[in-house]
Amino acid sequence: MTLPRLTGALRSFSNVTKQDNYKEDIADLKIKRSKLHEQGLDLGLTWKKIMKFLNERLEKSKMQSVNEELKEILHAAKQIVGTDSAREAIENAAAFLFMTFHLKDTVGHKETKAIKQMFGPFPSSSATAACNATSRIISHFSQDDLTALIQMTEKEYGDRGFFGKNLAFSFDMHDLDPFDDLPPVNGENQKITLDYRKFQNERLQEHCTPEIKPVEKTNGSFLWCEVEKYLNATMKEMTEAPRIEDLCCTLYDMLASVKSGDELQDELFELLGPEGLDLIEKLLQNRTTIVKFLNSSNDHKFQALQDNCKKILGENAKPNYGCQVTIQSVQEKQLIKQYRREEKRIARREKKAGEDLDISEGLMPFDPKELRIHREHALLNARSVPILSRQRDDVEKIRYPHVYDSQAEAMKTSAFIAGAKMILPEGIQRENNKLYEEVRIPYSEPMPISFEEKPVYIQDLDEIGQLAFKGMKRLNRIQSIVFETAYNTNENMLICAPTGAGKTNIAMLTVLHEIRQHFQQGVIKKNEFKIVYVAPMKALAAEMTNYFSRRLEPLGIAVKELTGDMQLSKSEILRTQMLVTTPEKWDVVTRKSVGDVALSQIVRLLILDEVHLLHEDRGPVLESIVARTLRQVESTQSMIRILGLSATLPNYLDVATFLHVNPYIGLFYFDGRFRPVPLGQTFLGIKSANKMQQLNNMDEVCYDSVLKQVKAGHQVMVFVHARNATVRTAMSLIERAKNCGQISWFLPTQGPDYGHAEKQVQRSRNKQVRELFPDGFSIHHAGMLRQDRNLVENLFSNGHIKVLVCTATLAWGVNLPAHAVIIKGTQIYAAKRGSFVDLGILDVMQIFGRAGRPQFDKFGEGIIITTHDKLSHYLTLLTQQNPIESQFLESLADNLNAEIALGTVTNVEEAVKWISYTYLYVRMRANPLVYGISHKAYQIDPTLRKHREQLVIEVGRKLDKAQMIRFEERTGYFSSTDLGRTASHYYIKYNTIETFNELFDAHKTEGDIFAIVSKAEEFNQIKVREEEIEELEALLSNFCELSTPGGVENSYGKINILLQTYISRGEMDSFSLISDSAYVAQNAARIVRALFEIALRKRWPTMTYRLLNLSKIIDKRLWGWASPLRQFSVLPPHILTRLEEKNLTVDKLKDMRKDEIGHILHHVNIGLKVKQCVHQIPSVTMEASIQPITRTVLRVTLTIYPDFTWNDQVHGTVGEPWWIWVEDPTNDHIYHSEYFLALKKQAIPLELYFLCFTFPFETQLPSQHVLQNVSLLWLGAEAVCIINFQHLILPERHPPHTELLDLQPLPITALGCKAYEALYNFSHFNPVQTQIFHTLYHTDCNVLLGAPTGSGKTVAAELAIFRVFNKYPTSKAVYIAPLKALVRERMDDWKVRIEEKLGKKVIELTGDVTPDMKSIAKADLIVTTPEKWDGVSRSWQNRNYVQQVTILIIDEIHLLGEERGPVLEVIVSRTNFISSHTEKPVRIVGLSTALANARDLADWLNIKQMGLFNFRPSVRPVPLEVHIQGFPGQHYCPRMASMNKPAFQAIRSHSPAKPVLIFVSSRRQTRLTALELIAFLATEEDPKQWLNMDEREVSN
Repeated sequence: MTLPRLTGALRSFSNVTKQDNYKEDIADLKIKRSKLHEQGLDLGLTWKKIMKFLNERLEKSKMQSVNEELKEILHAAKQIVGTDSAREAIENAAAFLFMTFHLKDTVGHKETKAIKQMFGPFPSSSATAACNATSRIISHFSQDDLTALIQMTEKEYGDRGFFGKNLAFSFDMHDLDPFDDLPPVNGENQKITLDYRKFQNERLQEHCTPEIKPVEKTNGSFLWCEVEKYLNATMKEMTEAPRIEDLCCTLYDMLASVKSGDELQDELFELLGPEGLDLIEKLLQNRTTIVKFLNSSNDHKFQALQDNCKKILGENAKPNYGCQVTIQSVQEKQLIKQYRREEKRIARREKKAGEDLDISEGLMPFDPKELRIHREHALLNARSVPILSRQRDDVEKIRYPHVYDSQAEAMKTSAFIAGAKMILPEGIQRENNKLYEEVRIPYSEPMPISFEEKPVYIQDLDEIGQLAFKGMKRLNRIQSIVFETAYNTNENMLICAPTGAGKTNIAMLTVLHEIRQHFQQGVIKKNEFKIVYVAPMKALAAEMTNYFSRRLEPLGIAVKELTGDMQLSKSEILRTQMLVTTPEKWDVVTRKSVGDVALSQIVRLLILDEVHLLHEDRGPVLESIVARTLRQVESTQSMIRILGLSATLPNYLDVATFLHVNPYIGLFYFDGRFRPVPLGQTFLGIKSANKMQQLNNMDEVCYDSVLKQVKAGHQVMVFVHARNATVRTAMSLIERAKNCGQISWFLPTQGPDYGHAEKQVQRSRNKQVRELFPDGFSIHHAGMLRQDRNLVENLFSNGHIKVLVCTATLAWGVNLPAHAVIIKGTQIYAAKRGSFVDLGILDVMQIFGRAGRPQFDKFGEGIIITTHDKLSHYLTLLTQQNPIESQFLESLADNLNAEIALGTVTNVEEAVKWISYTYLYVRMRANPLVYGISHKAYQIDPTLRKHREQLVIEVGRKLDKAQMIRFEERTGYFSSTDLGRTASHYYIKYNTIETFNELFDAHKTEGDIFAIVSKAEEFNQIKVREEEIEELEALLSNFCELSTPGGVENSYGKINILLQTYISRGEMDSFSLISDSAYVAQNAARIVRALFEIALRKRWPTMTYRLLNLSKIIDKRLWGWASPLRQFSVLPPHILTRLEEKNLTVDKLKDMRKDEIGHILHHVNIGLKVKQCVHQIPSVTMEASIQPITRTVLRVTLTIYPDFTWNDQVHGTVGEPWWIWVEDPTNDHIYHSEYFLALKKQAIPLELYFLCFTFPFETQLPSQHVLQNVSLLWLGAEAVCIINFQHLILPERHPPHTELLDLQPLPITALGCKAYEALYNFSHFNPVQTQIFHTLYHTDCNVLLGAPTGSGKTVAAELAIFRVFNKYPTSKAVYIAPLKALVRERMDDWKVRIEEKLGKKVIELTGDVTPDMKSIAKADLIVTTPEKWDGVSRSWQNRNYVQQVTILIIDEIHLLGEERGPVLEVIVSRTNFISSHTEKPVRIVGLSTALANARDLADWLNIKQMGLFNFRPSVRPVPLEVHIQGFPGQHYCPRMASMNKPAFQAIRSHSPAKPVLIFVSSRRQTRLTALELIAFLATEEDPKQWLNMDEREVSN
C-alpha cells in the first residue's frame, strides 16, 4: 500500500514540516538532575553500604559492640571535618576513614598524608581513634568478606558507561524530492521524513560531495561535511560567517578534550546555538571515531589542520573565528567552485521567474514550489521571533530622570551556566574545567560625571546641616544627586544604590529636613515629631544608633535603639526624637494601640533600610508596617514621609509604587558604576558531587584565590559561616601554604611597629589569635571577647594581618574593608529554619560591600565559592535578574488579625482596601500567575477586587474558627476577641493559637505546658538531626527536670529538651544545638507570656499562677525550687548551694542576724551580703477591707505595704510590676485581676499603696476569697491575703418596681381648668402621667417619682405646682434643678407658659442671677440650684419668703449619692425642720430616674405607701435598644482612641441619616473625637454625607 500523497499547497500551509522545539518542563529537569546527583553520591564506598554490609554479615549479639565502634568512627570524622558540617559530609568522611584504615593497624605516614590532603590539618587523636575502631570492626571478618565489599563498590564504578552507549542508532535516511512519488514501503525500519531542513541539507550534501560517502564511514571528512552543512543552513544571512576550517579546528579541539559528554553538550550548544542541535547529536555520537581518525590520519590536509588548530588555539584558548590562515586542498577548491556555480544558476532561475510574474500580472500561476519556499521562509523567520511579542515595542520606553541603569540599556549576552539559561552583562570571562566552573564579571568603570552634576559642599548648607555634617567637606556623588529632593522637599523617596555608596547620609539628609521643619526662632520643637529608622538586624540597629547620635548630638536630638535587646520605658520614648528599631519591633509597637498610639501618631518620617528584604521571610513585616503607615496618612490626613533605602533591585518601579513614591521625583536608581570602589565579581562553582570531596576542593580553590591576591600585595578576608570553621579554615590555608613552600608570601611585614603589634598579640587571651599571627593569619567571630575582636580589627587595618578568616558578623557590625573578600561555601545554619540554608542575598551584598578600600584601591574583588548547582542561583541574584516577589500571603492571617485588633480594619470592605496598600497587591497585578490568578480573571477584574475579597473572606473564616475574631459573614463585620488581641500583641502565629485551642485547658501541669509550647508553629522548622541524638540524650538525662513527651526522636521533644536545658543552664557542644537553643528560649518566653494572658482572660487562677511562674523561670533560667537568692549575681555559687542544702528559706534568713548567717554558711564575711540580698527581694504585705455596694457587687479597698530595700542596680529606676487577682479557690475562678506598678518614689520612703476595685459575686457567699499578689519579674516574690466574708452584712433586698397599670389614657380636660389645658399641645396624658395624676393633683402627700428620662417628669412637676396655685394661691413653690443650665432651660420655658399665659411670677435664683428681696417676695415660683437654696434657707428666720414655701420640687434627686448629695440632704432636713417650727406642712416632690433602693429614699422623705412611684427603666414612651461594648486598655487616652472607629461604625449602621448625639467624658475629648470622626469621613466616598444643608449656608 502506498502512503497518501500530500499536495504542495497542503504541505506548504500545514504543520507537517514544523519543528517541534519540545521544551521539557524545568521541574522534570531538576528532578532528573537531583537523581543523577544522588547516583553520583552513591558511587564508591559509602557509609550506607558499610552499614548494610555489616548488618547482613554479623549476628545481632556482635552488632551492638560494632555499633559503638561505628559511632566512634563517626565522632572522629566529625572532629576531622568540623562539627558544623552537614551530616552527609561527616558520613562521607567516616567512609573515607574506614577505607583508609581497613587494612592498617596503626596510623602510618602514608595515611596521615592522605587524610591531610583531603581535610587539611586534623587532630591526630581522632585519626588514631578511627583507626583503632576500624581494626576492631575488621577483626570480625575474613579477608574474603572484605575483598567482597571492596569489589562490590569497584564493580559499580566499572559499570558506568558513556550515556547512550547502549542505544543502537540507525542513520539510514531516504532522500526525498517533494515532487517524486512516495516509494513503496518495503523495509520495516525505513523512516520517511517530511522535514524540509533535513531535505535541504541532504541536497546540499549532494552539491558538496560528488561521491556521497555512506554516513557510517565516520571520519574527518564527515566532520568537514557536517560543519559545512551547518554553516550553509545557518550562516547565510551573516556577513562575517566563520570559515569551515576554523569551526572544524574548534570542534576538533573540543571533542579531543577530556571533558565529559554532558559538559561538552553545554559548551557546544553555546557555540553552535539551537540550530546546531543535529550537528551536536552527530558529533557526540561519533566523537571517538572522529578523534581517532583525525589523530591517525595521514592525509596532509588534516595534519595541517591539526597544527593550525594548535597554533590558533594555543593550549586552552577560546574559539577564534575569522582567522587569517586558510588551507584548502585542490579537491576542495573544485567543490567550492561547483557550489558557487550552482548557486548562481538558482539565482538566475529565480530572477527569471520574477520577470515572468511581472509580465503576466493577471495570470497568477499556482506554483506549489514557490509557495512552499515562501512558507518555509515565513516559518524560519518566525522561529527567531518571540512567540508572544508585545504590541508596545514601538512605544518609547519611559525614562525616569534619576534612574541610572546601564543594565536596562546595555546589550546582554545569554549563557548557559550550570545548566540554567541566563542573561549576563557584557564582557564576562568564563572558565570551565574538571574541578569548577568560573564566571568573572569585571568591574564597571565609574559613570562619567555629567555637566549638570554639582557636588554639594557642606559649607553651603544652613546652620543645622553644617552642625550635623561636621568634619565632612562635601557630599559624595549619589548624595549630591539626591540632595535637592531629600533636603528640600517632603516627597517619599526610594533610593536603590550599591552597598557602601553612602545611603546612610541620604537618610541623614531627610532627618535634617524634618528637623528644619520644626525649627522656629532658633529653637527645635522637639516634642512635635518623631523619626523612626527601621534597620533589618539588631547589630545594624546598634551601629546606626551610634552613627546618628554622634551626628545629631550638636543639635540636641536624642537617638535611642528600640529592639528586642533594648527596651525603652514610656518616658524614655517620649524624650527621644529618633528611634532606631527592627521591623518586628516597630510592627509590635504600632500593633498595640495602648500607650504607643501617641507615639505612632507623631511619627513624621519613616526610614526603611534594606527594602529589598521584601522577598525574604521578613518581607511581610515590612509590608504591614508600610500599609499601616500609608493608611494612617490617609485617615488622619497627616504627613508621614517614607524613605526606602535598598540595594540595586530589578523591579524598582514596583517597590516605588508600593511606597507611594512619585517615579519622576523621588525614585533614584544607581547601578554598580556608582560604587565608591568598583567591584569585580567572581563566581566559582565546585563540581564534585561527593560532599567530602567538595569540602576539599573548596579549600583548594579558596587557597588558590587567596594566594593570587596576597601575591599581588592585597589583603584578603575569607568569610565562613560558623565560628569554629574560622580556625579550621585558617589552619588548613597555613598548612597548604607550608606544603607548597609559599608561606613566605603570607608572613607579616617586619615594619617599625611590628614589634608593638606582636607584644599586643602575645597579651591576648585567645590561644588561636596568638598562634595564627606569626603566619600572617587571624580569625574574627562573635564568640571572641570584645577586646580580642578590636585587636584583630586594628591589626588588619594596619596591614599586619594578610588573611583574616571571619564570620558574617564582621561584615554587619564593623566597617573594615579589604581589597578582596572571599565567601567560602554558601551553606549557613539557620536556627529559624532548623537546617542549612543558602546564604541570603542580603548577607552576600553586605560582605561584597566590604570589598575595596575607598582611599587605596582602584577596584575591589568579591569572590564567592559555592557548589555547582547553586552557581546560577547566586549569579541571578547578584546580577539582579529575579524580580522580588511578595511573601505576604503566608502571613495574611496574622497581619489581618493584627489590623482587626488595632481597630483599623472592621469589615471586609476595609480589609480589601487594606490589601491594596501592600506590595502583594502591586505584584499581584504585575505578575498574577505567581499568585494563583489566571490571566482571564485578571483581564475581567484588573483591580483584582474579587480576588482580594475572596482572600479576606477565607482568612476571616479561619480566624473566626480559631476564635481570634468574630466574623459575621452576613454583614461582613469583624470584631476582635481577647484571644486575637493577645495573639497580636505577643506576635503569636495563627496556627499556634489553633494548637493552643486544641491542647490547652485549666488543669495542665508544668510539664504539659512545656509540651504545648514545644508544638507551637514558631518552632516548626526545627528538625532533629541524627548527629545530635546522642547529645540530646545526654542533655535529657542531665538537665531535664520535667517529663519530655516525644523524646529525642521528635522535633517537639527536642525543643522541650533544649528549653529545659536552657533553664538548667546546661552546656552544649554542637554548634547547631547552641543556635537552636537560643532561638527556642527567645520564643518560648514570649509564648508563655501569651499563654499567661490567655489563662488570665479565661479566669483560671491555678493556671495563671503556674504560667506567670514559668515565664519567670525561663527569663531567670532558674527552676522554681531553687533558692530565690540565685537571682543575685553577687553571691558565689557554693554559697547558694549551701543555702539550698541547709534549706534556709528567705523568711528564715530575714529573721536571722548577719553573723548567724555567716556561721551557718561557714563563711563569716558573706553574712552581710546575703542579708542585703534577702532584703532586696521585693516583698509586700496587704490588708483588704470590703464594703458591699449592692447585694451582688462588692468594693474592695486594698492597702499594700512595701517591705524591701530599694536598690537601683537590682530594681531599676521606675518601679516593680505586680499582678494582683482575686480568686475563689472552691470554684477555681478569678473574679478580678489587675496590673499594678509599685513605684520607686513610693517604695523608698516606704509609703503605702492603695488600690480600690469592685467585683461581682454570687448571692450565696463563699466563706472566703483569696487575694494573690505575684511579682512579674521576681521568683519567690509573692503575697497572699484572705478576704473573709464571715461577718459581711449585705444590704436589704429591694422591693419590686411599681408596675405600670393598663389604664385608659387621661384626657387633659381632667385638669378642670381651661387656662391649664391651653398650656399643652397634646390631648391625653401618657401612661406614667395618667397613673400618678391623682396623687399629684388631688392630694398633698410627699411624692417620689422614679421614671426613665423622657417619660414626662416635667409635666408631673407642673401638676404639683398647679395644685399649689389652686389650693394655696398666696404661698410659693420652689423648683430645684441640679445645674445652672437646666435652671435656664426651665426659666425660658416657664417664663412664657406660666408667667405670660397664667400671669404667675416666675423668678430665677442662681449664682449668676440674684434678684432683690421685693421681687422674690412677689414671686409665685422660684427656680434655683441646690447650693443657692441652701444658702438662702440658712437664714430662714429673717427671710419671710422662705417660710411661705408650700412645695419643694427636687429634680434629679438621685444625685444624693454623688458629691453634691450632702447639700440636698441638708435642704430636705432643713425644710422638715422649718415646717415643724412654723407648723405649716411643706410638700416635697422628688423626681429621679429609676432607682434600685427607692424604698430607703421614700422612708427618708417621709413617704408612705401612697406617694412612691418607682417605675422600671424599660417603661419609656419611646422604646430604646441598648448595645454595650467594653474596651480593654488601662490608660484613658488610648482607650478613648480605640473607641473612635466603633463609634463611627455604630453611627453608620444604626443611624446613617438621622441626628446622633455622642457623649464623652471631658471637654478635650469632644474635640478629639470630633476630629477622628471627620478623619474617618475623609476616607469615605462622600465625605460630606453628614452635612444636611447647603455648603454656602454654612460659610455664610
